[in-house]
Amino acid sequence: QVQLVESGGGLVQAGGSLRLSCAASGRSFTSAAMAWFRQTPGKEREFVVGIGRTGGTWYGESAKGRFSISRDNAKMMVYLEMSSLKPEDTATYYCAASRYPSSSDEQHYDYWGPGTQVTVSS
Repeated sequence: QVQLVESGGGLVQAGGSLRLSCAASGRSFTSAAMAWFRQTPGKEREFVVGIGRTGGTWYGESAKGRFSISRDNAKMMVYLEMSSLKPEDTATYYCAASRYPSSSDEQHYDYWGPGTQVTVSS
């Protein structure tokens, strides 16, 4: 099993940057693919970006060119670096872990953190 806790959310102005962190615990972390999703009220959860156990990445359309993901297996951490933020990036951001190697389907993610709120003001 994997337990996940996100941090680093907050209020930022449009055009600014923010780094989210996801602290993981559990023996399965190093073998899991990790991803960030986001969700706003009334909308479906959206895939943002994922990273495989050896560092390969895959991006959702909203993240290309602005966001990057990284992981530190020794520290059991996953990071989401966000830049050039826009008001439409406002959402609750979730860290998730999957047994699948490179999925963007939330149904393939078994473990989720509670989320961290990101608000981008215009």
